[in-house]
Amino acid sequence: MAGEKDACGVGFVASLRGEPSHWLLLQSLRGLGCMEHRGGCGGDGDSGDGAGVLCGIPWSFLEAVWPEAAGSAGTSRGLGMVFLPTDPARREQARRFCNEEAERFGLRSLGWRPVPVDPEVLGPMARGTAPCIEQWLLGAEVQGDALDALLFRLRRRCGDRAREAWGAAGDLYFASLSGRTVVYKGMVRSEVLAAFYADLRDERFAVTFAVYHRRFSTNTLPRWPLAQPMRLLGHNGEINTLLGNINWARAAETHLDAVWGDAAADLKPVVNPAFSDSANLDATLELLVRSGRPITDSLLTLVPEAFRNQPDLESRPAIQAMYEFNACTQEPWDGPALLVFADGRSVGATLDRNGLRPARYCITSDGYVVMGSETGVLDLEESRIVEKGRLGPGQMLAVDLERGRLLHNWDVKEEAAARHPYAAWLSERRRSLPAQPWGQERLLGDLELLQQQTAYGFTAEDLDLVIEDMAGAGKEPTYCMGDDIPLAVLSSKPHLLYDYFKQRFAQVTNPPIDPLREKLVMSLEMHLGSRGSPLRPDPSGAAVLHLDTPVLNDSELAALADQGLPSARISTLVPVACGPAGLEQAVLRLQSEAEAAVRDGHQILVLSDRIGLDGRTGGIDATTTYVPPLLAVGAVHHHLLRLGLRLRASLVVDTAQCWSTHHLACLIGFGASAVCPWLTWETTRHWLAQPRIQKLIETGKLPPLDGQQAQANVRRALEDGLRKILSKIGI
Repeated sequence: MAGEKDACGVGFVASLRGEPSHWLLLQSLRGLGCMEHRGGCGGDGDSGDGAGVLCGIPWSFLEAVWPEAAGSAGTSRGLGMVFLPTDPARREQARRFCNEEAERFGLRSLGWRPVPVDPEVLGPMARGTAPCIEQWLLGAEVQGDALDALLFRLRRRCGDRAREAWGAAGDLYFASLSGRTVVYKGMVRSEVLAAFYADLRDERFAVTFAVYHRRFSTNTLPRWPLAQPMRLLGHNGEINTLLGNINWARAAETHLDAVWGDAAADLKPVVNPAFSDSANLDATLELLVRSGRPITDSLLTLVPEAFRNQPDLESRPAIQAMYEFNACTQEPWDGPALLVFADGRSVGATLDRNGLRPARYCITSDGYVVMGSETGVLDLEESRIVEKGRLGPGQMLAVDLERGRLLHNWDVKEEAAARHPYAAWLSERRRSLPAQPWGQERLLGDLELLQQQTAYGFTAEDLDLVIEDMAGAGKEPTYCMGDDIPLAVLSSKPHLLYDYFKQRFAQVTNPPIDPLREKLVMSLEMHLGSRGSPLRPDPSGAAVLHLDTPVLNDSELAALADQGLPSARISTLVPVACGPAGLEQAVLRLQSEAEAAVRDGHQILVLSDRIGLDGRTGGIDATTTYVPPLLAVGAVHHHLLRLGLRLRASLVVDTAQCWSTHHLACLIGFGASAVCPWLTWETTRHWLAQPRIQKLIETGKLPPLDGQQAQANVRRALEDGLRKILSKIGI
């Protein structure tokens, strides 16, 4: 239990009857205060990692204390909670930026209100970095979702203006800018939030829902903007796939033009590596919501449950089809654990597929829904509680604020699945690569095999320790604990490129997953082809090729060309005569050929080191060497990413230099969707034909094996090893 506190505290309170009350806000603040043990605190004792509440805009309260708000009653309006520079001149400049950009969008700036705060309750660290906090009132001719979409663009434009003027937008930050919600947050401890913001103590501040969050900072230092809740969510996990998610989100920016038209320029970049994991997930979620998708659908897309092999989904094919379609268009964000969300129309909570955080809820007889990462934090009489429960892995609970409905897990998902004919789209458009037979014949002579193995860095040790264990037993080899050889970068010996990379482990809060017992929540499925947009689902998103595994045999690789998706093979070989400079030239050629192939409509690019530069079957010899496959796939991946072409095609690597799970994981981590390790299959066939191996089979020291079984064992070992590597980072 010692590590039980190592996670943020989150929760929400909502009224099913839609009756605004100050009591509801007080209960959320009380719940927040009880989360103090969940958050981090500075050495000064008062500067917390961050705490805040996200709630509906209390218009009646604002009209009572702000003349401009009273004068705007009855009109369509939005409210910003803005962190401004403390320097008066720069603060005035920031307001001018905001007012000018609002006018450009056809909005009316109705006034600014200094938010009453008490800096004396802050710790020295928080006080020294505290912004000037003001609220900004805007009038509009549109309302509802259209207004929030307009305010979303406005916020991004204001940030761009600040960056243009100051080099960074750090001094201008919108905690919220919406027609429905407002965020009160800061770099404070839970108990200090209401003491700091006088508004929260005013009895006229009445709301119908409130999300609260106490932050425990893991991968970023505490700052005022990084306090949660963010604009739509708060969560208490750690997003383990962040670097990959950011890269894929950058690639997906090409979809903005189709949905937003000329307005897309205001929204790029969607994500930023300088932001926290929470801020980047919030930005991605907000893009989906402002593009017109309900917040519940958006989260089911971004943070899906483990939908394979789940008995509960067998009787719900529509939900299964929705998840399968979403997997064609969106990489999952793994690790956020418990997410609490609100957009003013819905408020709710969901657990990710692993479900490693508690999420308990109760419903009262007078129509209140209380959800939190702790139980018993609110002052509720037991006699008022009519239902108690908790979320399991991948489950969601939501309150429809507009219609006063409580939606349990399957209610939410059935509504989401019914919005589009996902099953029909998949049936009409998606293809699946059927399993193909294993090659039984040895294609190389013994001497030719040895030459190829030597050229690609395959050693006798690899044969004895890697292939023998994988082919004979269907599992990875077991090595000793110690590893006393120098790091590759410090070694005087030649190394494969893979040796310069190390596997990452989850940081701080999310434990590794046991891949042997948790295959239920882990999947190695892949999709090849041009990826559709998650912003507005349509039938084209299902037009992909589904793979059960990223590890292909020779027949499956050959069958890719017959699946209806245009494919191109690109050689990764390079003439030895080009000398050391030839490697750079070869990489540039690879990038150029890949770009041309994608622009020409090819949706699968096979990077192969067994075809010559003339496109014919060949391979390395005395006059020809190769670009290391990891360098080739990384170079092509990032080149297409920079050009905005990455989502138009998938990369498949056909290589001799892949025989361990680390090699496979590196290739997939750097952009490959599938790998055919052809020399590993050939080596396995030669291994089985050795008299020594046949003798071991005859004496029972190895199980009966034929060529098909031995190669299938190698594939199974590579797949299980890949799961183990994924599990180390909590995926």
